[in-house]
Amino acid sequence: MTLGPSITITQIEGFKFVVDFGAAFPTLATDEPEPIGRESGPSPEQVLIAGVSNCLCASLAFALGKFGQDGGGVTATASAAIVRNAEKRLRIGGIAVDITLGAAAEAMPRIEQVLAQFERFCTVSESVKAGIPVTVAVRDGHGMPLR
Repeated sequence: MTLGPSITITQIEGFKFVVDFGAAFPTLATDEPEPIGRESGPSPEQVLIAGVSNCLCASLAFALGKFGQDGGGVTATASAAIVRNAEKRLRIGGIAVDITLGAAAEAMPRIEQVLAQFERFCTVSESVKAGIPVTVAVRDGHGMPLR
């Protein structure tokens, strides 16, 4: 196995932690929502869906470039469904990512090829899908669903 990215997490107080990504990047404070935490930073669930969404957007940008398509920028919104398992413990039951391109579909003649493969480039979402369903929708700059 190849050693990949690493982080260090340190508890500050209660449920507030600081995530250290190394000397090249600023730290990130995380916290749980009220009433458990104080909401002084994103929750671990938000960090997870940010990672999934960011990777999908980067993979889409990569695929657009690979096929010489100008997507006009990539934006995404994402949400997680929080459910209880058989033991009544909270779990992420699914992640939904809605990606919007800035360009109209007709300005991207090879968009079908892009859409057919961009998700497979995403290390994070493809890994997470092994345990959590991830659904992805893509729209063009006019809001037209592309998939």
